[in-house]
Amino acid sequence: MRIENLRTEKRESRSRVVASVIWEDCDRPGQELYFETEEEFSQDLSCNPDAFLVACAVPAMHYGEKRVSIDEGVCPELLDGLKVAMSWLCYWFQIDRELLRIEAKRKSDIPAPRIKERAGLFFSGGIDSFATLRNNRLTFPLEHPRSVKDGLVVFGLELDEPEAFDYLFDWLSDAAPAIGIKLIPVYTNLYLPYRDEDALHHFHFWWGEYMGAALAAVAHTFVRRLSTVSISADYDIPNQRPHGSHPLIDPNYSSFDLQVKHEGLALSRFAKTQLIADWDVALQHLRVCNRYKQYKSGRLNCGRCEKCVRTMLALLALGVLDRTRAFPDNDVSAELVKTAVKIKPTKIPFYGQLIAPLMQRGRRDLVQVIEQKISSCDKLQGRSDTKKRMLEQIAEFDKRYLKGNLGRFKKSISS
Repeated sequence: MRIENLRTEKRESRSRVVASVIWEDCDRPGQELYFETEEEFSQDLSCNPDAFLVACAVPAMHYGEKRVSIDEGVCPELLDGLKVAMSWLCYWFQIDRELLRIEAKRKSDIPAPRIKERAGLFFSGGIDSFATLRNNRLTFPLEHPRSVKDGLVVFGLELDEPEAFDYLFDWLSDAAPAIGIKLIPVYTNLYLPYRDEDALHHFHFWWGEYMGAALAAVAHTFVRRLSTVSISADYDIPNQRPHGSHPLIDPNYSSFDLQVKHEGLALSRFAKTQLIADWDVALQHLRVCNRYKQYKSGRLNCGRCEKCVRTMLALLALGVLDRTRAFPDNDVSAELVKTAVKIKPTKIPFYGQLIAPLMQRGRRDLVQVIEQKISSCDKLQGRSDTKKRMLEQIAEFDKRYLKGNLGRFKKSISS
Protein backbone atom coordinates (compact mmCIF):
# COMPACT_ATOMS: atom_id res chain seq x y z
CA MET A 1 0.00 0.00 0.00
CA ARG A 2 1.21 3.49 -0.87
CA ILE A 3 0.02 6.72 0.75
CA GLU A 4 0.69 9.63 -1.59
CA ASN A 5 -0.16 13.19 -2.48
CA LEU A 6 -0.99 14.53 0.97
CA ARG A 7 -2.75 17.86 0.58
CA THR A 8 -5.16 20.38 2.08
CA GLU A 9 -8.34 21.41 0.29
CA LYS A 10 -11.10 23.94 0.83
CA ARG A 11 -14.62 22.63 0.28
CA GLU A 12 -17.33 25.28 0.66
CA SER A 13 -17.62 25.91 4.42
CA ARG A 14 -15.23 23.10 5.38
CA SER A 15 -11.52 22.38 5.38
CA ARG A 16 -10.25 18.96 4.33
CA VAL A 17 -6.93 17.09 4.43
CA VAL A 18 -6.57 14.31 1.87
CA ALA A 19 -4.21 11.55 0.79
CA SER A 20 -4.33 9.10 -2.12
CA VAL A 21 -4.22 5.44 -1.02
CA ILE A 22 -3.07 2.83 -3.55
CA TRP A 23 -3.26 -0.89 -2.85
CA GLU A 24 -0.35 -2.95 -4.17
CA ASP A 25 -0.94 -6.61 -3.25
CA CYS A 26 -4.73 -6.67 -2.91
CA ASP A 27 -7.30 -6.26 -5.64
CA ARG A 28 -9.01 -3.32 -3.98
CA PRO A 29 -9.84 0.10 -5.47
CA GLY A 30 -7.78 3.11 -4.51
CA GLN A 31 -9.19 5.67 -2.13
CA GLU A 32 -9.00 9.41 -1.58
CA LEU A 33 -8.81 9.22 2.22
CA TYR A 34 -9.92 12.43 3.91
CA PHE A 35 -10.54 14.14 7.24
CA GLU A 36 -12.71 17.25 7.26
CA THR A 37 -14.04 19.82 9.71
CA GLU A 38 -16.00 23.05 9.75
CA GLU A 39 -14.42 26.42 8.98
CA GLU A 40 -14.38 27.38 12.67
CA PHE A 41 -11.73 24.69 13.28
CA SER A 42 -9.84 24.93 9.98
CA GLN A 43 -6.73 26.36 11.64
CA ASP A 44 -6.64 23.33 13.94
CA LEU A 45 -6.79 20.74 11.15
CA SER A 46 -3.38 19.41 10.15
CA CYS A 47 -2.35 17.45 7.05
CA ASN A 48 -0.42 15.18 9.39
CA PRO A 49 1.32 12.12 7.89
CA ASP A 50 0.94 10.38 11.27
CA ALA A 51 -2.84 10.45 10.86
CA PHE A 52 -2.83 8.86 7.42
CA LEU A 53 -0.35 6.16 8.44
CA VAL A 54 -2.40 5.18 11.51
CA ALA A 55 -5.57 5.13 9.38
CA CYS A 56 -3.99 2.81 6.79
CA ALA A 57 -1.66 0.46 8.68
CA VAL A 58 -4.25 -1.85 10.25
CA PRO A 59 -6.38 -2.23 7.07
CA ALA A 60 -3.19 -2.91 5.08
CA MET A 61 -2.23 -5.65 7.54
CA HIS A 62 -5.75 -7.07 7.71
CA TYR A 63 -6.10 -7.45 3.94
CA GLY A 64 -2.62 -8.88 3.39
CA GLU A 65 -0.50 -6.02 2.04
CA LYS A 66 3.22 -6.63 2.44
CA ARG A 67 4.05 -3.03 3.20
CA VAL A 68 2.64 0.42 3.74
CA SER A 69 4.70 3.25 2.32
CA ILE A 70 4.44 7.00 2.89
CA ASP A 71 6.90 9.50 1.48
CA GLU A 72 6.61 11.88 4.41
CA GLY A 73 8.21 12.26 7.83
CA VAL A 74 6.50 10.24 10.56
CA CYS A 75 7.09 10.44 14.30
CA PRO A 76 9.54 7.66 15.35
CA GLU A 77 7.59 7.14 18.58
CA LEU A 78 4.50 6.35 16.51
CA LEU A 79 6.46 4.04 14.17
CA ASP A 80 7.63 2.01 17.16
CA GLY A 81 4.15 1.95 18.67
CA LEU A 82 2.54 0.76 15.45
CA LYS A 83 4.78 -2.31 15.42
CA VAL A 84 3.71 -3.15 18.97
CA ALA A 85 0.00 -2.62 18.24
CA MET A 86 0.09 -4.76 15.10
CA SER A 87 2.08 -7.45 16.90
CA TRP A 88 -0.67 -7.67 19.52
CA LEU A 89 -3.33 -7.98 16.81
CA CYS A 90 -1.35 -10.70 15.02
CA TYR A 91 -0.94 -12.60 18.28
CA TRP A 92 -4.59 -12.31 19.29
CA PHE A 93 -6.06 -13.25 15.93
CA GLN A 94 -3.37 -15.73 14.84
CA ILE A 95 -2.36 -13.76 11.76
CA ASP A 96 0.40 -16.10 10.61
CA ARG A 97 2.45 -13.98 8.23
CA GLU A 98 5.30 -11.53 8.33
CA LEU A 99 4.48 -8.30 10.15
CA LEU A 100 3.49 -5.47 7.84
CA ARG A 101 6.54 -3.50 6.76
CA ILE A 102 6.32 0.27 7.29
CA GLU A 103 8.38 2.39 4.94
CA ALA A 104 8.50 6.02 6.04
CA LYS A 105 10.97 8.77 6.77
CA ARG A 106 11.61 9.28 10.47
CA LYS A 107 10.67 12.80 11.47
CA SER A 108 13.38 14.35 13.63
CA ASP A 109 12.15 17.91 14.10
CA ILE A 110 10.13 18.95 17.14
CA PRO A 111 7.42 21.60 16.74
CA ALA A 112 8.68 24.96 17.93
CA PRO A 113 7.00 26.29 19.85
CA ARG A 114 5.04 23.37 21.25
CA ILE A 115 1.31 23.94 21.44
CA LYS A 116 -0.11 24.64 24.86
CA GLU A 117 -1.24 21.36 26.41
CA ARG A 118 -4.92 20.74 25.77
CA ALA A 119 -7.03 17.63 26.33
CA GLY A 120 -9.92 16.25 24.32
CA LEU A 121 -11.99 13.09 24.15
CA PHE A 122 -14.11 11.24 21.63
CA PHE A 123 -17.67 12.11 22.57
CA SER A 124 -20.62 10.03 21.37
CA GLY A 125 -23.08 10.80 24.16
CA GLY A 126 -22.99 7.21 25.43
CA ILE A 127 -22.42 5.91 28.94
CA ASP A 128 -18.69 5.40 28.39
CA SER A 129 -17.90 8.86 27.04
CA PHE A 130 -20.10 10.69 29.56
CA ALA A 131 -18.48 8.69 32.38
CA THR A 132 -14.99 9.50 31.06
CA LEU A 133 -15.86 13.19 31.05
CA ARG A 134 -17.48 13.01 34.50
CA ASN A 135 -14.45 11.25 35.96
CA ASN A 136 -12.20 13.85 34.33
CA ARG A 137 -14.18 16.67 35.94
CA LEU A 138 -14.01 15.01 39.35
CA THR A 139 -10.27 14.27 39.02
CA PHE A 140 -8.72 17.37 37.42
CA PRO A 141 -9.26 21.05 38.26
CA LEU A 142 -10.60 22.94 35.24
CA GLU A 143 -7.31 24.81 34.80
CA HIS A 144 -5.28 21.57 34.73
CA PRO A 145 -3.82 20.62 31.30
CA ARG A 146 -5.56 17.23 31.50
CA SER A 147 -8.97 18.79 32.07
CA VAL A 148 -10.95 17.97 28.93
CA LYS A 149 -11.81 21.03 26.85
CA ASP A 150 -12.87 19.51 23.52
CA GLY A 151 -15.17 16.70 22.36
CA LEU A 152 -14.58 15.12 18.94
CA VAL A 153 -17.84 13.98 17.32
CA VAL A 154 -17.10 11.87 14.24
CA PHE A 155 -19.16 11.29 11.10
CA GLY A 156 -18.30 8.26 8.95
CA LEU A 157 -17.57 5.64 11.60
CA GLU A 158 -20.85 4.67 13.23
CA LEU A 159 -22.98 7.33 11.55
CA ASP A 160 -22.83 7.87 7.79
CA GLU A 161 -26.12 9.67 7.15
CA PRO A 162 -25.80 13.48 7.29
CA GLU A 163 -29.29 14.12 8.68
CA ALA A 164 -28.81 11.63 11.53
CA PHE A 165 -25.41 13.15 12.32
CA ASP A 166 -26.95 16.61 12.46
CA TYR A 167 -29.58 15.35 14.90
CA LEU A 168 -26.81 13.88 17.08
CA PHE A 169 -24.63 16.98 16.94
CA ASP A 170 -27.56 19.25 17.84
CA TRP A 171 -28.49 16.91 20.71
CA LEU A 172 -24.99 16.98 22.16
CA SER A 173 -24.59 20.71 21.49
CA ASP A 174 -27.45 21.34 23.89
CA ALA A 175 -25.37 19.74 26.63
CA ALA A 176 -21.96 21.18 25.70
CA PRO A 177 -22.14 24.50 27.61
CA ALA A 178 -23.24 22.79 30.82
CA ILE A 179 -20.52 20.13 30.65
CA GLY A 180 -17.86 22.63 29.70
CA ILE A 181 -16.55 21.31 26.37
CA LYS A 182 -16.29 22.58 22.82
CA LEU A 183 -17.71 20.12 20.31
CA ILE A 184 -15.69 19.62 17.13
CA PRO A 185 -17.41 17.88 14.20
CA VAL A 186 -15.09 15.69 12.13
CA TYR A 187 -16.02 14.01 8.84
CA THR A 188 -14.00 11.11 7.45
CA ASN A 189 -14.27 8.24 5.00
CA LEU A 190 -11.52 6.10 6.53
CA TYR A 191 -13.86 3.22 7.45
CA LEU A 192 -16.43 3.48 4.67
CA PRO A 193 -14.51 1.33 2.12
CA TYR A 194 -14.62 -1.60 4.56
CA ARG A 195 -17.96 -1.09 6.29
CA ASP A 196 -20.33 -3.03 4.02
CA GLU A 197 -17.95 -5.97 3.84
CA ASP A 198 -17.38 -5.81 7.59
CA ALA A 199 -21.13 -5.87 8.23
CA LEU A 200 -21.27 -9.32 6.63
CA HIS A 201 -18.82 -10.52 9.29
CA HIS A 202 -20.59 -8.94 12.28
CA PHE A 203 -18.19 -5.96 12.23
CA HIS A 204 -15.31 -8.09 13.44
CA PHE A 205 -12.74 -5.91 11.67
CA TRP A 206 -14.01 -2.75 13.36
CA TRP A 207 -14.53 -4.15 16.84
CA GLY A 208 -11.66 -6.60 16.78
CA GLU A 209 -8.90 -4.68 15.04
CA TYR A 210 -9.58 -1.19 13.77
CA MET A 211 -11.54 0.85 16.29
CA GLY A 212 -8.64 2.32 18.30
CA ALA A 213 -6.53 3.03 15.22
CA ALA A 214 -9.41 4.75 13.43
CA LEU A 215 -10.13 7.02 16.38
CA ALA A 216 -6.45 7.79 16.93
CA ALA A 217 -6.06 8.67 13.24
CA VAL A 218 -8.82 11.27 13.57
CA ALA A 219 -7.16 12.75 16.65
CA HIS A 220 -3.77 13.04 14.90
CA THR A 221 -5.28 15.53 12.45
CA PHE A 222 -5.81 17.90 15.41
CA VAL A 223 -2.26 18.03 16.80
CA ARG A 224 -2.31 21.80 16.32
CA ARG A 225 -5.00 21.94 18.98
CA LEU A 226 -4.77 18.81 21.15
CA SER A 227 -1.87 17.27 23.05
CA THR A 228 -3.92 14.49 24.68
CA VAL A 229 -7.01 12.60 23.53
CA SER A 230 -9.05 10.05 25.49
CA ILE A 231 -10.73 6.96 24.07
CA SER A 232 -13.30 5.54 26.48
CA ALA A 233 -12.90 1.88 27.42
CA ASP A 234 -15.65 -0.57 26.50
CA TYR A 235 -14.65 -3.04 29.24
CA ASP A 236 -13.24 -2.84 32.73
CA ILE A 237 -10.10 -4.71 33.76
CA PRO A 238 -11.68 -8.06 34.76
CA ASN A 239 -13.47 -8.28 31.41
CA GLN A 240 -10.71 -7.27 29.01
CA ARG A 241 -10.45 -9.36 25.85
CA PRO A 242 -8.83 -9.01 22.42
CA HIS A 243 -10.43 -5.89 21.05
CA GLY A 244 -9.69 -3.17 18.51
CA SER A 245 -9.70 -0.55 21.27
CA HIS A 246 -7.73 -1.91 24.21
CA PRO A 247 -5.32 -0.62 26.89
CA LEU A 248 -2.52 -2.63 25.26
CA ILE A 249 -3.33 -1.16 21.84
CA ASP A 250 -4.56 2.44 21.96
CA PRO A 251 -1.58 4.11 23.71
CA ASN A 252 0.69 2.67 20.99
CA TYR A 253 -0.97 5.02 18.52
CA SER A 254 0.58 7.97 20.36
CA SER A 255 3.25 10.26 18.94
CA PHE A 256 5.51 12.89 20.43
CA ASP A 257 2.84 15.47 19.58
CA LEU A 258 -0.24 13.56 20.75
CA GLN A 259 -0.76 11.15 23.63
CA VAL A 260 -3.63 8.68 23.20
CA LYS A 261 -5.23 7.56 26.47
CA HIS A 262 -7.49 4.54 27.05
CA GLU A 263 -9.75 5.75 29.86
CA GLY A 264 -12.23 4.16 32.27
CA LEU A 265 -10.61 0.78 32.90
CA ALA A 266 -11.26 0.81 36.63
CA LEU A 267 -15.04 1.10 36.26
CA SER A 268 -17.58 -1.52 35.19
CA ARG A 269 -20.34 -0.40 32.84
CA PHE A 270 -22.77 -0.30 35.77
CA ALA A 271 -20.29 1.73 37.84
CA LYS A 272 -19.99 4.19 34.95
CA THR A 273 -23.77 4.50 34.82
CA GLN A 274 -23.80 5.07 38.56
CA LEU A 275 -21.13 7.77 38.16
CA ILE A 276 -23.38 9.85 35.91
CA ALA A 277 -26.72 8.96 37.58
CA ASP A 278 -26.72 12.17 39.61
CA TRP A 279 -25.42 14.34 36.74
CA ASP A 280 -28.64 15.66 35.27
CA VAL A 281 -27.19 17.08 32.05
CA ALA A 282 -25.81 13.64 31.20
CA LEU A 283 -29.09 11.89 32.04
CA GLN A 284 -31.01 14.23 29.74
CA HIS A 285 -28.57 13.88 26.83
CA LEU A 286 -27.65 10.21 26.79
CA ARG A 287 -27.43 8.74 23.29
CA VAL A 288 -26.85 4.98 23.21
CA CYS A 289 -29.01 3.85 20.29
CA ASN A 290 -27.33 2.67 17.07
CA ARG A 291 -30.55 2.67 15.02
CA TYR A 292 -29.64 6.03 13.55
CA LYS A 293 -32.02 5.69 10.61
CA GLN A 294 -34.82 6.16 13.15
CA TYR A 295 -33.35 9.36 14.63
CA LYS A 296 -35.59 12.40 14.85
CA SER A 297 -34.92 15.85 16.18
CA GLY A 298 -34.96 15.55 19.97
CA ARG A 299 -35.47 11.77 19.93
CA LEU A 300 -32.39 9.59 19.35
CA ASN A 301 -32.99 6.53 21.55
CA CYS A 302 -35.60 4.11 20.26
CA GLY A 303 -36.10 2.41 23.64
CA ARG A 304 -36.55 -0.98 21.95
CA CYS A 305 -33.10 -2.14 20.78
CA GLU A 306 -30.69 -4.15 22.94
CA LYS A 307 -28.46 -1.17 23.79
CA CYS A 308 -31.39 1.02 24.74
CA VAL A 309 -33.00 -1.68 26.89
CA ARG A 310 -29.71 -2.53 28.60
CA THR A 311 -29.12 1.13 29.46
CA MET A 312 -32.70 1.59 30.63
CA LEU A 313 -32.31 -1.46 32.89
CA ALA A 314 -29.20 0.07 34.48
CA LEU A 315 -30.93 3.41 35.01
CA LEU A 316 -33.96 1.59 36.45
CA ALA A 317 -31.67 -0.34 38.81
CA LEU A 318 -30.26 2.99 39.98
CA GLY A 319 -33.72 4.51 40.42
CA VAL A 320 -33.23 7.29 37.86
CA LEU A 321 -34.93 6.07 34.67
CA ASP A 322 -38.01 8.17 35.46
CA ARG A 323 -35.80 11.28 35.69
CA THR A 324 -34.53 11.26 32.11
CA ARG A 325 -36.24 12.41 28.91
CA ALA A 326 -33.65 10.63 26.77
CA PHE A 327 -35.79 7.47 26.48
CA PRO A 328 -39.43 7.11 25.43
CA ASP A 329 -40.47 5.13 28.53
CA ASN A 330 -39.75 5.36 32.25
CA ASP A 331 -40.08 1.64 32.98
CA VAL A 332 -38.96 -1.68 31.51
CA SER A 333 -41.19 -4.72 31.29
CA ALA A 334 -40.11 -8.34 31.41
CA GLU A 335 -41.74 -8.81 28.01
CA LEU A 336 -39.56 -6.08 26.51
CA VAL A 337 -36.43 -7.75 27.86
CA LYS A 338 -37.59 -11.09 26.42
CA THR A 339 -38.15 -9.68 22.94
CA ALA A 340 -35.37 -7.07 22.67
CA VAL A 341 -32.41 -8.64 24.43
CA LYS A 342 -30.21 -11.30 22.92
CA ILE A 343 -27.18 -11.67 25.16
CA LYS A 344 -23.84 -12.38 23.49
CA PRO A 345 -20.84 -13.62 25.48
CA THR A 346 -19.23 -10.16 25.35
CA LYS A 347 -22.36 -8.66 26.93
CA ILE A 348 -22.71 -11.10 29.85
CA PRO A 349 -20.73 -8.89 32.27
CA PHE A 350 -23.00 -5.91 31.54
CA TYR A 351 -26.14 -7.89 32.41
CA GLY A 352 -24.62 -9.78 35.32
CA GLN A 353 -23.86 -6.47 37.02
CA LEU A 354 -27.57 -5.59 36.95
CA ILE A 355 -28.95 -8.61 38.82
CA ALA A 356 -28.23 -7.55 42.41
CA PRO A 357 -29.39 -3.92 42.12
CA LEU A 358 -32.55 -4.96 40.27
CA MET A 359 -33.29 -7.48 43.01
CA GLN A 360 -32.88 -4.70 45.56
CA ARG A 361 -35.47 -2.72 43.61
CA GLY A 362 -37.85 -5.66 43.83
CA ARG A 363 -37.72 -6.39 40.09
CA ARG A 364 -37.52 -10.16 40.31
CA ASP A 365 -39.47 -10.36 37.03
CA LEU A 366 -36.60 -8.68 35.16
CA VAL A 367 -33.91 -10.65 37.01
CA GLN A 368 -35.57 -13.94 36.09
CA VAL A 369 -35.51 -13.09 32.36
CA ILE A 370 -31.91 -11.84 32.49
CA GLU A 371 -30.73 -14.98 34.29
CA GLN A 372 -32.48 -17.19 31.74
CA LYS A 373 -30.82 -15.37 28.88
CA ILE A 374 -27.38 -15.52 30.50
CA SER A 375 -27.84 -19.26 31.08
CA SER A 376 -28.81 -19.82 27.43
CA CYS A 377 -25.79 -17.83 26.28
CA ASP A 378 -23.47 -19.83 28.56
CA LYS A 379 -24.70 -23.12 27.06
CA LEU A 380 -24.17 -21.88 23.50
CA GLN A 381 -20.75 -20.51 24.43
CA GLY A 382 -19.77 -23.86 25.92
CA ARG A 383 -20.43 -25.60 22.61
CA SER A 384 -18.59 -22.85 20.75
CA ASP A 385 -15.56 -23.14 23.05
CA THR A 386 -15.42 -26.89 22.46
CA LYS A 387 -15.44 -26.36 18.69
CA LYS A 388 -12.80 -23.62 18.97
CA ARG A 389 -10.47 -25.85 21.02
CA MET A 390 -10.88 -28.66 18.47
CA LEU A 391 -10.03 -26.32 15.58
CA GLU A 392 -7.02 -24.99 17.48
CA GLN A 393 -5.75 -28.54 18.00
CA ILE A 394 -6.18 -29.29 14.28
CA ALA A 395 -4.32 -26.09 13.37
CA GLU A 396 -1.47 -26.95 15.75
CA PHE A 397 -1.20 -30.49 14.29
CA ASP A 398 -1.18 -29.00 10.77
CA LYS A 399 1.54 -26.51 11.67
CA ARG A 400 3.73 -29.06 13.48
CA TYR A 401 3.38 -32.15 11.30
CA LEU A 402 1.93 -31.06 7.94
CA LYS A 403 3.86 -27.78 7.56
CA GLY A 404 0.61 -25.83 7.06
CA ASN A 405 -0.47 -27.78 3.98
CA LEU A 406 -3.91 -28.54 5.40
CA GLY A 407 -4.61 -24.84 5.98
CA ARG A 408 -3.43 -23.88 2.51
CA PHE A 409 -5.56 -26.64 0.97
CA LYS A 410 -8.60 -25.37 2.86
CA LYS A 411 -8.02 -21.83 1.59
CA SER A 412 -7.57 -23.05 -1.98
CA ILE A 413 -10.90 -24.86 -2.09
CA SER A 414 -12.77 -22.01 -0.40
CA SER A 415 -11.42 -19.31 -2.73
